Amino acid sequence: MCTYKEAEAYILDIPRFAGKHTLKDTQELLAKITGSGVKSRIIHVAGTNGKGSVCAYLQSLLMEAGFSVGMFTSPHLQTMRERIRINGQMLSEEAFTEAFLCVKAISREGAHPSFFEFLFLMAMYIYGKAAPDFIILETGLGGRLDATNAVEKKEIAVITHMGLDHTEYLGDTLEKITEEKAGILKKDAPVVYFRTNAEVSTILSDYAAKLQISTFEVSKKDYTFSKIHHKGIDFSYRSLYYDSVRLHLNTIAAYQMENAALALRTLEVLLGKEVMEPGVMQQGMIKAFWAGRMEEILPGVYVDGAHNDDGMRAFLETVEKDDCRGNRYLFFGVAQDKHYEHMIEQIAKSNLFEKIFPVKMENPRALSQMRLKEVFLKYTDRCAGGYSSVREALQALYDMRGEQDRVYITGSLYLVGEIKELL
Repeated sequence: MCTYKEAEAYILDIPRFAGKHTLKDTQELLAKITGSGVKSRIIHVAGTNGKGSVCAYLQSLLMEAGFSVGMFTSPHLQTMRERIRINGQMLSEEAFTEAFLCVKAISREGAHPSFFEFLFLMAMYIYGKAAPDFIILETGLGGRLDATNAVEKKEIAVITHMGLDHTEYLGDTLEKITEEKAGILKKDAPVVYFRTNAEVSTILSDYAAKLQISTFEVSKKDYTFSKIHHKGIDFSYRSLYYDSVRLHLNTIAAYQMENAALALRTLEVLLGKEVMEPGVMQQGMIKAFWAGRMEEILPGVYVDGAHNDDGMRAFLETVEKDDCRGNRYLFFGVAQDKHYEHMIEQIAKSNLFEKIFPVKMENPRALSQMRLKEVFLKYTDRCAGGYSSVREALQALYDMRGEQDRVYITGSLYLVGEIKELL
């Protein structure tokens, strides 16, 4: 009998032994799991930043409208079970283990799925049994060759804000990365996308034109910031049907207005005005929550998963509006395979933080505390000694902060997960 811990250990070990696996291989394995096909309506989400948040807003809105919803996202912060949700609830250990055994059994028959492919196939097994009205799929790294693109039939595609990340796999320009992400577009499924810039919009609209599918662009013109109060944001959304709808988000992250607008437009296109009426929009937004994105984990202490240039830009824009009456302190940890130097330069040039503390994560991909300090000191004299472990940094955080101070922890979702696990 397999336990949850044994299943988790096996999946974590997959990168050590899994070989090359094509999208066709994933499709063949998916067919064994889903049989005659997936009955649920599928919403597919790709992009560089904001994918998980858009998925969370879609989930909350759909549930508010009375639908059942499966949601597959990555990465997780504390447990793999977070990646596979039904109606907002992550899988139980028993359901996770059952799905694991199913996928493991069929994996013996051919090329073994990768870590991400294995979890995606587990999700589709779960959703095949539960048959929710909708399944929301978040891509992993790219789009065209992503395991989630093994699903042939989808209702609508969503492309979030584009930026430079995973360039070793997706290409070294925004245009190349956009072309990879556009690979999730399919005939008969319209696309809703955020206007990153004119070049990105042109690539997406040209790709859609070849497939003869409708495009819906969302830009900063589609939402208007009102104010931050009660640790949340009031803003107005320019609806397709109801002109301006006043909404509230339970976050101080200004960048979430963009992600909320994308989710709202997607469901307006998909479900129409009778379902997506203002009351559903308002309650769906209020009830939405996505962990690790400008999340207040202690009074005055915020974690944010910004881990690339574009994410750091959005993070700093939010910090600038935070109405802090004391000092701001930053704890920063990052994976060594990220473009960390430019993120560090952005942080230093912002002059938003009284002190900056480099932190080494437990993750094997973590950049060392000494290397972080070395890079910070190239751009600012506000960098303090730093901490060689997350536990040490967390203790220092408790000792340091005053009542009026704000503490921010960012640079990696792995760092966010480690902090939350310790708390």
